[in-house]
Formats: sequence, C-alpha cells, structure tokens
Amino acid sequence: MKDLLSHLESEIKKLAFGSQPKSLYEPIRYIMALGGKRMRPLLTALAYSLYKNDVEKILKYAAAVEAFHNFTLMHDDIMDNAPLRRGKSTVHEKWNVNTAILSGDVMLVKVYDMFLDLDKEILPTALSLFNTCAAEVCEGQQWDMEFETKNKVTEAQYIEMIKLKTAVLLGFSLELGALLAKAPEADRVALREFGTLIGIGFQLKDDLLDVYADKKKFGKQVGGDIIANKKTYLLIKAREIARGQHKRELEFWLSAKKFNKQKKVKAITAIYDQLGIAALTEKKIADYFTKGFEKLNVLPESAQKQNLIKFTQELINRQS
Repeated sequence: MKDLLSHLESEIKKLAFGSQPKSLYEPIRYIMALGGKRMRPLLTALAYSLYKNDVEKILKYAAAVEAFHNFTLMHDDIMDNAPLRRGKSTVHEKWNVNTAILSGDVMLVKVYDMFLDLDKEILPTALSLFNTCAAEVCEGQQWDMEFETKNKVTEAQYIEMIKLKTAVLLGFSLELGALLAKAPEADRVALREFGTLIGIGFQLKDDLLDVYADKKKFGKQVGGDIIANKKTYLLIKAREIARGQHKRELEFWLSAKKFNKQKKVKAITAIYDQLGIAALTEKKIADYFTKGFEKLNVLPESAQKQNLIKFTQELINRQS
C-alpha cells in the first residue's frame, strides 16, 4: 500500500495544469500538494488491482479522480467560508474568492483532459459515469446549502444529501477502477454500491470527528459544524430526542445571532454527551459499513480483495 501511495503521489506531482497566469494555476498546485488520505484514487487503484497486475498504467486516471475531489473542496471551502483545509489556509483565504472560483473551474476542465486518452471502448462509459457523479455531487452541495436555512431536516433527507455530496464519488472511484480493468458489469455495480455505502459511513464519521476529534490531529476547525448550525446527523438526532431543558438550551444556541464560538461549541457538545448522541452516531456508522462490506461478498476471494478490505477498515478506525 505504501508503494502504491508513493507511485500515486509521484503521478499527482507530474500533473501539468498550466503555468500562466501564475495566479490561476498556483492555487491548484497548492491544494493538490496539501496531501490528505488520497482515499479516492487509492480506491480506484485497488479496484483495478482486483483484476489486473499492471496498476501503474491507470494511475493517471486515479490522479484525475483526486483532482476532481480537490476541485470540489476548493469550491466547498468558499461556500462554507472555511479558514482551514488539512491544517493550512484554504485557497480563498490565501488568495481570494474570485481566484479560488476560477482555479476550481479550470481544475474541472483539466480532469476531462486527463480522461481523453482512455481506451475508446470505455471512454463513453467512463465519461457518462463521471458526469453523473459530478452532477450528483453538485446536487448534494446544493441540498447542503439549502439545509442551512431550513428549520427542520429529517434523517432521511440528510442521508440522501451526504450520499450525493460525498458518497457517490467513492462509488465512482471504485467503479472506475473496475471499468478500467474491463471487469464484469455486475462487479462494477457491487463495487460502486460498496463505495457509496462506506462513503455515507465516512461522512457520518467526519460529522462525529468535527465535534469530538483531537484538535491537533483534525486539520480543520473542531466544532465548525456546531458554529455554523450545520444540520449534521448529530444535530438532527439531538433535536429529535431532546426534551425539556435540553431542548430549550439547544434551540437557544441554534437561534442565537451573536455568541461566543467556544461557548457554543462547549454547550452543544455537552448536550450531545448527555443525550448519548456520539453512541447513536457510531451505531449508524457501523450499520453503513456493515452493509457496504456485504456488497463485496459477490467478488471472489483474493489477496487484492483483502487489501481493499484492510484499507477501508483502517480508514474506518481513523481519528482525524
């Protein structure tokens, strides 16, 4: 896995987005160099390796998935007014909002460039799958923004939103790897469903970490979702089961226009603790991971399949 990640990082460093104007392309190099888990391109490579042994041949396309992911992060950070990404200043903070918008736009264009030399037999399918995924990510982001001004969001609505905004890209990453290996369609579908289910679990884990992570390890502002009144699974469940003083205090903080950020995070976290919200979230996370791994049962046993399972399990247990 370390070797695969090393080769992938080398491929990412080789990506040529452009040079002039420097202010357009430097932000792209900046965000791509911030690192991260590289989960999506690794999933593409691991899915491909279930069928073929020459994974180095498809690393360019795996890197394209990472470029698309970073495009979404650049624009997402603008919409969330996020100050940090992976412990560093976000692009719109380091440069400005207009530059971040344009740099993100050209990143998306370059992703299409990276796919253009695919085998003509699979190019139309790959682009169709990518376009569906990209549109769904945008739909999910729009739902996420609309939820900010909506008083009540149901658990089902929230799960659908994170499925679109986050999980479908994991599903696409895995299906792309299988497509590049020309795997059977049934296998592609199973891998896509596996990725989507674990993707929902990963986002729920991110929701949990946003409140309970070690600040030094997290790389983002701990409690950012609480400060922004984000309708996360934790908040939705708290509003669903809170009664009496807990309900009054929760609604007070949600309606407050002026407040001390640290005080609000501390107060709402205390309510979550008293209501057992962390345990409820952990159970929901486990449910989605279990459903996800069941999708892999249709694939034959192999060392490569165990590598995929091991990699996913390590991500499940992460604390940042």
